[in-house]
Amino acid sequence: MPTTDLTQRSPRSTRAKLGGYSLIPRMLDKGRAQLAGKNGEYHYNCPLDQRILSHLSIDPEPLLAELAKGLGDGDILKWITANQRNQHTPTEIAAWSDEQDTRGPDAESKEFFAKYLAECGPNRTDIQTWADLLDLDDYVTFGGKA
Repeated sequence: MPTTDLTQRSPRSTRAKLGGYSLIPRMLDKGRAQLAGKNGEYHYNCPLDQRILSHLSIDPEPLLAELAKGLGDGDILKWITANQRNQHTPTEIAAWSDEQDTRGPDAESKEFFAKYLAECGPNRTDIQTWADLLDLDDYVTFGGKA
């Protein structure tokens, strides 16, 4: 599978889904790019990745080892499904992914969120969720205008 060069373009949005789960495609892009030395400012197993890894109860290093084999998303999803310690119904997957897609800052992260938004979209009042903010940051990082 071709590696996404994250020095040239952003990983997939947090809203992109694989197996119904948000966050997985972005995490896979970052893992593949890290293995190729093309991750730029992006980091595999960052706190965002840890949300999905924890939800699935998957260790990041064995997953990275599977990515190193050059497997595509479908084969990686099969591996995740076979190795996740937390199993979920389709309804639970959809609810969890919806929550991730609409999750905004909590009391502890509100100040960080505001600072991050001020850096990439100081005049944007429509950015309310982490998914919105990450999409905006990715867009601005690669030449878009806030």
